[in-house]
Amino acid sequence: MNHTSLYKKKESDPEIYKARIKKVQKILKESEILILFAAKHRIRNRDVEYKFRQHSDFYYLTGVTEEDSILFISKQESGMFCLPKDKEREIWTGIRLGKDKIKSILGLTKTYDLSDWKSELSKLLLGNHTLYHFFGESNENDLELISACRNLNLRAREGKFGPDSIKEPLFLHEERLIKSKEEIKILQTAAEITKLGHLRIMKDAKPGMYEYELEAILEEQYLKYGAIGGGYGHIVATGKNACILHYVNNDDVLKENDLVLVDSGAEWNYYTADVTRVFPAGKKFTEPQKLVYEIVLAAQKNAIKQSVANVPFSDVHTKTVRFFADVLRDMGFLQGSLDSILEQETYKKFYMHRTGHYLGMDVHDVGRYYIQSKSRPLTNGQVVTVEPGLYFDPSDETIPREFRGIGIRIEDDVLIHGNTPVNLTASIPKEIEEIEALKF
Repeated sequence: MNHTSLYKKKESDPEIYKARIKKVQKILKESEILILFAAKHRIRNRDVEYKFRQHSDFYYLTGVTEEDSILFISKQESGMFCLPKDKEREIWTGIRLGKDKIKSILGLTKTYDLSDWKSELSKLLLGNHTLYHFFGESNENDLELISACRNLNLRAREGKFGPDSIKEPLFLHEERLIKSKEEIKILQTAAEITKLGHLRIMKDAKPGMYEYELEAILEEQYLKYGAIGGGYGHIVATGKNACILHYVNNDDVLKENDLVLVDSGAEWNYYTADVTRVFPAGKKFTEPQKLVYEIVLAAQKNAIKQSVANVPFSDVHTKTVRFFADVLRDMGFLQGSLDSILEQETYKKFYMHRTGHYLGMDVHDVGRYYIQSKSRPLTNGQVVTVEPGLYFDPSDETIPREFRGIGIRIEDDVLIHGNTPVNLTASIPKEIEEIEALKF
């Protein structure tokens, strides 16, 4: 079956972005202004650039994929500074929208050529007491805005003032945290493309192949079906490499009786999946591998069931930790009472990361995890990962030899939907019988 046409990217509806900009205008109070910078091209080496990807917040509000643009929104106005139309430059780098078209598409009140930014900045800030801006992403942008605010406030004797308060626009991340129906559909498509990649490598992987060959298959499948590639660096870790949580070398060879851990998700239309599967390089799991795998799978299924509305997100992790600690204690890998294991955190020898995170435009998506020092309850419309794992240090001689170097993590993407979690990646095989059946 040819899936290509099913996942062909469609042009985004500009009404979505118009509505988001208007929503921000409703949130902003009088004399407050938001300034948001688009991404810049980044140099890979000499005059070679990395593939461009727009800043997630900027794309969320505008759908504009051009570099260097600057968006501003206040209660009364919305506008953008953008690259000017330039026939000569467009021959080299592609067609630019230009200020007139952007103004029309997004229904903005004002648009400017990017060259007007420095002369207009003080006028934008004048009379606003609060500036919303994400600090720490660009020293150049930070210093420019701080300097402009200071210079305006030095002119107080003239009756002029600029922002004396600069805040992060966390309200924008709160908007991104809860996914709309349209966003959920996009994430479902990213999940479907991700499935095609994971299925291919489960079937094709065999001893003697290199990790980078599997990485290439993933990327080929994602690109073939309309994704821009992976939403983050592919982790393809065979054998003991699976015990390195963010393994990126992907240059080792698959060996008989080794497991392969693959953590990879396709990014489609600026939203990414995030999936981890583990399968044998050969045809079957060994008995120790199967034992550990079933423990992790049971923990993951329990954690998915617990991912329901109004449950504090940290509770899912706490219960997963308790489950692992209890099982590892029964198996003799951990010593002492269950309470002492939890209090002293000795379980971290085998399970050292969180059970999940927010997912969306960014693989570790935005939104606060704690509010007033309390874990935030899960809310309908959120999408989270559920990814428990166990890792047995290959160099730890206190661990029985047959378990050393086993690293297993199982991860799915879950939509919070009342008391019924919706697993967006459920169709990617994770039962041992399903996985082994793919190998024959």
